[in-house]
Amino acid sequence: MPRALITGITGQDGSYLTELLLDKGYEVHGIVRRTSSLDRSRLDHLYSDPNIYGKRLFLHYAELNDSTTLRRILNKTSPEEIYHLAGQSHVGLSFEIAESTCEMTAMGTLRLLEMIRDLPSPPRFFHAASSEIFGEPKESPQDEETPFSPVNPYGAAKAFITNMVSISRRAFKLFACNGILFNHESPRRGENFVTRKICHAAAAIKLGRQTELLLGDTSAKRDWGDARDYVRGMWLALHHETPEDFIFATGKLHSVQDVVENAFETAGLDWKKHVKQDQRFMRHSEPGRLVGNPAKAKRVLGWEAKNSFKNLIAEMTQAEIDILSAVQ
Repeated sequence: MPRALITGITGQDGSYLTELLLDKGYEVHGIVRRTSSLDRSRLDHLYSDPNIYGKRLFLHYAELNDSTTLRRILNKTSPEEIYHLAGQSHVGLSFEIAESTCEMTAMGTLRLLEMIRDLPSPPRFFHAASSEIFGEPKESPQDEETPFSPVNPYGAAKAFITNMVSISRRAFKLFACNGILFNHESPRRGENFVTRKICHAAAAIKLGRQTELLLGDTSAKRDWGDARDYVRGMWLALHHETPEDFIFATGKLHSVQDVVENAFETAGLDWKKHVKQDQRFMRHSEPGRLVGNPAKAKRVLGWEAKNSFKNLIAEMTQAEIDILSAVQ
């Protein structure tokens, strides 16, 4: 039974990756922050299954800045694969907590890399990098050779550690990969991300729970894909014969306004009657045209995004309607 360790297992990507690995016959270990709430809703269906939890799925408490505990977990679990997904990943928030964003996202990952390097049999290592490393790219679409040019603290932290993963691969011969993930969503997206905020608001307005939605710049564009497609790419990257970096993206741009219109259409509402701009939600610095070129992932790994943007937003909105309808 192959054994994998996932940091950030309770997040959107971590929960889908856990399901994927369990389906493939893995024993899965996950790292959970000590300060995390007891709510593990994305894993509840697995956590409450006595045939899975404690037998093929195990959770361990640790912080990315706690080297002693991380080292102990690595020695105890002896994973063959590590999927590093944890970190402060909210771009807007990174301006307010820049120091802790860099500590968790950059230095926390570097500590983990250094520990892996010291193991007698280093596991294969996947790092979830971000399109935010490109910031204001001079070329579009972006591929694996595009220079980094971050415009926010989160992107800067990710740019640093993405480089360190590549350096570790070359200098220490680690099987270490960067998966440069463009924006990816799902019904499990965190509530503080704009896509989930929009889909939730459309559902709440439809059901009479709220009357309006306040947003910042709805003209901002992103390359939005489905998280379930992207975790499949993570696994494929670690099972390629050589460690390489890959772009995971759809190659298509959509605006926040497109999310609004698709979500409100799914809810059967006229968005013009409910959506208003609020200066409080305008970003300090907005990245440029971040759109990925996934040609290498398709050519080398046979990977491509399957779910469409419109289907994804409709699914997210319907999931919000179902959740709210079940709550009296």
